[in-house]
Amino acid sequence: MIGIVIPAHNEEQAIGTCLAAVRRAGQHSALMGEPVETVVVLDDCTDATCVLAAAAGAMTVSVRARNVGMARAVGAQALLARGARWLAFTDADTVVSEAWLANQLALQADVVCGTVGVQDWSPHGCNAELLQAHFSETYFDRDDHRHVHGANLGVSADAYRSVGGFKHLVCGEDETLVAALVASGYRVAWSSLPRVVTSARVDARAPGGFAGALLNAVAQRLAGAAAPLQPAAIPP
Repeated sequence: MIGIVIPAHNEEQAIGTCLAAVRRAGQHSALMGEPVETVVVLDDCTDATCVLAAAAGAMTVSVRARNVGMARAVGAQALLARGARWLAFTDADTVVSEAWLANQLALQADVVCGTVGVQDWSPHGCNAELLQAHFSETYFDRDDHRHVHGANLGVSADAYRSVGGFKHLVCGEDETLVAALVASGYRVAWSSLPRVVTSARVDARAPGGFAGALLNAVAQRLAGAAAPLQPAAIPP
């Protein structure tokens, strides 16, 4: 079985679209009918995320931590207990491609670190054009990149277990996990093949996460700086 983990904190506006895309990815012909199960980890949700996730056919588990590392870890453990051999991770404000899972598995690696794309920069208002230009200039959407995104990450169950899984970190949990996997000698595919599109929202849910990096990039550009949007977290 393939497992998909999606942490969510008050994501009623996005979760339906996210889960529809995940469902399509789980039906890809290249998976040859292998079961795919999705768990949405409701982290201190006070809106309709739970109802919408359940209506879309996803499992749900609840935590009250406001901690994305814990949410990912709880979701992964739930799926491992149900027999998952591969764990794929994305976010509730992200839309995965139809071939997302198929492409992760086709790379035949222990770990797959994918890139992210952004289609709608409008949440940043008058700064949208500036931020889009900054992203295009500094983000490396290509094979052999060194970006790590919880919104586009896959790992074998054996590799995940061997390094102890996600640490309960409020941010950087994805980078910490991948660093541990690299240090343990697992095969990592730094690939742009598995595609996802994520949001450019301005209400960052995890400090230091992708939305926070976008906001920081705006501030840097307005101040005249040109630092990379998200520098490589893992050395070559």
